[in-house]
Amino acid sequence: MKQTILIIEDNKDIRESTSEILELANYQTFVAENGKIGVELAQKHLPDLIVCDIMMPELDGYGVLYLLSKNTETAIIPFIFLTAKTERLDIRKGMEMGADDYLTKPFDDIELLNAIESRLKKQNKQQTFYGKGIKAIEKLNESVNDFESLNKLLLHKKVRHLKKGQLLYYDGDASQGLYLVITGKIKISKMTEDGREFVTAIKHTDDYFGIFDALVNKIHTENAEALEDADVCLLHKDQLDLLLMESSILAMKFIHLLSTNLYQKEEQLVQMAYFSVRKRLAETLIRVGEIHNSNCFKISRNDLAAMAGMATETVSRTLSDFKDEKLLEKKGSEIQILAIEKLHNMKN
Repeated sequence: MKQTILIIEDNKDIRESTSEILELANYQTFVAENGKIGVELAQKHLPDLIVCDIMMPELDGYGVLYLLSKNTETAIIPFIFLTAKTERLDIRKGMEMGADDYLTKPFDDIELLNAIESRLKKQNKQQTFYGKGIKAIEKLNESVNDFESLNKLLLHKKVRHLKKGQLLYYDGDASQGLYLVITGKIKISKMTEDGREFVTAIKHTDDYFGIFDALVNKIHTENAEALEDADVCLLHKDQLDLLLMESSILAMKFIHLLSTNLYQKEEQLVQMAYFSVRKRLAETLIRVGEIHNSNCFKISRNDLAAMAGMATETVSRTLSDFKDEKLLEKKGSEIQILAIEKLHNMKN
């Protein structure tokens, strides 16, 4: 059975030539001349992938992506933007909204086919890994009373694949909703006025983040960056609001989670204000070990310094001291804690 591609493009020449290329490559295509028709065709045919222009009449590409992301059936369809815009902010906006890839016009046949084949392969792997083929989630207002059932709901939504170092959102961006880490690690940080980074949290598998921004602030107050290759999924704000209204139990769990996050940040501030350099780094190393669930982990000096609120040079000197004192071993970015109790009991 042929895989289906929906092409949403207002330029007739590009629309027809793209369709012709894909049909020669044994894909079945549907075409739409504007975003409004594109959304209708996507909901009707549920294509395997969507290729969509950004600047269009009726409804632009951002609007198309937003509307499709609100529907559980269309939200998981791989989405590739076609754009004549090469400005970094325009490309970033599309990727932050959930687009999987983009092609800058003019593009050649090979670029188009490679982008589509790559996304379809990733989609197939995702469906196999997460068991998507078993059964789709029917309705959001179905009983979702705990994090386990919420996780299951999110796993049937579109998963974002992030490369190491890729930013998911910036401080000041509009909040899209609540994020869940499927695999990998996400670094949450703020930048000081003098350009220094302060890491407030590292989120890993089954951790939620962006909760305060989604529920209270409506814009992001921190940066979120992939510390390593990672997969995350998003529950949009309006869907989250609906779930919380339907389930007081789930709402209470989120209140508890928000309270825990607030307590952890207050502890960080106390450590920065009152702990010595040695005590602060010892506590940070313990925290990183807990995040990795291991006494042996990899972390860069810059990230360690940003978590401890210290200068990189100070971190390097203190790590060398700890190594001389047999508290840890260090090879490159890999650290192995040898004396966890001594780090716990480090004098201030």
